[in-house]
Amino acid sequence: MPNAFLLYMPPGNAEAMVHYQDTIKQRVPLSRITPHVPANLRARLISIFGAAPMAVWGSAGGPGNRRQFERMSQGDDLLIIEGKTIKLIAKVAAKVESKGLSRELWQPLRGDGDSSWELIYFLANPRELDVPFAEFCSLFGYESNYQLRGFTSVAPARMEAFYEQYDDLYSILERIQKGQPVSQKVTDLILPGDSAPPELVEVSREELDAALRAPAISEHVRMQWMLARLGLKAGERVWVPIGDQERLRKAYQFESFDEEFSAGIDLPHSYIENIDVVWKQEFRIGAAYEIENSTSIYSGLLRFADLNIIAPNTLYPMFIVAPREKKGRLREQLRRPTFRRLELDKKVRFLAYETIDEIDKFFSSSDSGVTVDMISGKSEQAA
Repeated sequence: MPNAFLLYMPPGNAEAMVHYQDTIKQRVPLSRITPHVPANLRARLISIFGAAPMAVWGSAGGPGNRRQFERMSQGDDLLIIEGKTIKLIAKVAAKVESKGLSRELWQPLRGDGDSSWELIYFLANPRELDVPFAEFCSLFGYESNYQLRGFTSVAPARMEAFYEQYDDLYSILERIQKGQPVSQKVTDLILPGDSAPPELVEVSREELDAALRAPAISEHVRMQWMLARLGLKAGERVWVPIGDQERLRKAYQFESFDEEFSAGIDLPHSYIENIDVVWKQEFRIGAAYEIENSTSIYSGLLRFADLNIIAPNTLYPMFIVAPREKKGRLREQLRRPTFRRLELDKKVRFLAYETIDEIDKFFSSSDSGVTVDMISGKSEQAA
């Protein structure tokens, strides 16, 4: 369970607003950071952000702030609240105490003096918001007029109560920002009337015969490779299951996998790390793809159903990838009562093999230009 840290920024604080613009909105290139941090931290920042500039924030080194800073860990949530409004949510990627980096990033606005924001944290996936702080108070059981001050954190008991009901604070605040409903976790996982228990995967004799006749490089592996390559062109980090990575190495000499899938992801890793292809941006999932060729459509939907049970507020797109003639099978499977209850027909989209071939061909001579929104636009409603 991640911690949640709250940083209050008084309205009209000119110095804080200038620094917010300089090191969060505009972000900081690695070249300004590396002279002031140890080598192991430089390596960790590169593993998370690559060569991209990153958002950075800091706090003064008083005893109260230091207690919060010492509790802070990778993957924790940080919220910046300006007055009565949540201005930003981000994930803590790393932290360091460095007066030298503080002086590099945050010079005083007027006169002499020295900056003192030496308790520094690097922020992954910063998302600017315009959400009333009262919404946060309601989620965590605070009075609606709770007055925040300084740099603090949510008590563990409140965090536990929140995560007993909900899945992901980051996603929930994004939903509130977009005016979308917020869902609590589903507890009745299997509904009466399901024609097959979720642990079973139906495979017909025809599908089994097709699997046995599959060529040395299967269509499944080819689609994984294409989606992985397109993910890199979208500027995303790419994950495929450990058991599949060697197949892609042998078939396509593809090595550009995310080395550690789990870092910063709040969900239980077993629910995500076996999805056929996942695109990631730092500590957030960009898109998830389940490829169905010689296996039943049901198996991919089941993985997505598991994700929606434990994380009903997820916002990233989920795709069933299959030959175009299998779209009818997908529509049939989505009629199962459990899938209907989870509204998978509204959350899962169909992406035909033929469409991926077209996208891959169009971007064959380019190293960029692909986006998740573009992939979503090329996909089809599942039902």
